[in-house]
Amino acid sequence: MKKFGKVLSVLTAAAMVAGTMAAPVAAEDTFKIGSSGPLTGPAAVYGNAVMNAIQIAVDEVNEAGGVNGANFEFNPQDDEHDAEKAVNAYNTLKDWGMQMFLGTVTSAPCIAVEAEAANDNIFLLTPSGSAVDCITGGDNAFRVCFSDPSQGTASAQYIGNNGIGEKVAVIYDSSDVYSSGIYGTFQAEAANQPFEIVAAEAFTADSKSDFSVQLQKAKDAEADLVFMPIYYNEAALILQQADQMGYAPTWFGVDGMDGILSLEGFDTSLAEGLMLLTPFSADADDELTKNFVAKYEEKHGEVPNQFAADAYDGVYAIKAALEQSGATPDMDASEICDLLKVGMTEITIDGVTGVGMTWSADGEPSKEPKAVVIENGAYKGM
Repeated sequence: MKKFGKVLSVLTAAAMVAGTMAAPVAAEDTFKIGSSGPLTGPAAVYGNAVMNAIQIAVDEVNEAGGVNGANFEFNPQDDEHDAEKAVNAYNTLKDWGMQMFLGTVTSAPCIAVEAEAANDNIFLLTPSGSAVDCITGGDNAFRVCFSDPSQGTASAQYIGNNGIGEKVAVIYDSSDVYSSGIYGTFQAEAANQPFEIVAAEAFTADSKSDFSVQLQKAKDAEADLVFMPIYYNEAALILQQADQMGYAPTWFGVDGMDGILSLEGFDTSLAEGLMLLTPFSADADDELTKNFVAKYEEKHGEVPNQFAADAYDGVYAIKAALEQSGATPDMDASEICDLLKVGMTEITIDGVTGVGMTWSADGEPSKEPKAVVIENGAYKGM
């Protein structure tokens, strides 16, 4: 595979333009990036993190001279984690003149929007839409995050390789494509690992407030680890209810768990020792991560989560692919899409979610997963 020879360096670019601001750029010299995600509602912690990180990366690119001299212009839209509203947001962005789409944030809206983008031949790069069908509708779609199947397989391998559980219970949302997809591949890979799944308990969107039955079955099965491929809202309730019944296994989650420490009203001490598989650790000591985390904290007063990190890398992936392919801002969205389909498979970048990241023609990224644990109310790399 042909590689993009010059690996991106955020710090180098920033140093070159320290203390300067980008000069005004004419509309015809601007690439228009659109995005949608939940900026309001229960999943807003994900959507706002993504939009915040995209804006940071866009500003960095523009201040460093843009994409071969052309700036990025960014337009975020709220889809409230709703498929129909996401399509409406996508159409609003089309009317605005969007040339590429860095979204959506969550999977169900992404599946709906990707169908529209494939029909329009508009390039789509989802930072965090992990469901398989987010990028299977056409050859125009790629993702930055791991897919659901890869998260399930990697989680089972990590638990087995590191011996952190012998009897494992699973609590998952059978009504959610994200959760059930991860559980499916976790269950399959568990057969190859030195642990036993002793309980697999489902809930649905209509029954996600009382987890006493699921927890009791896990406890009765003497599960010493509970795998939760779910979002942090439900996980917080599970941790609270487990504490009330005196059940304290090792807890293990995936990327949807990221956000539990910022949940209003949640006692973060209940999450002490919780582990999750993620491509990003905010306490990593490489210069790219330290730069990104410092800027994010300065602008938004909090540590960026994995969704923010994937979105940040997404901007730089688009930049690299645009430069590799020779795309120019005077091209229409379909022309740019045809070039980016190839350009994405020819780049290699170092980002905050992986070193030497590449993409295959089916849109999947190649990078190594990491694990973090919550200690003293903060994420710590393992």
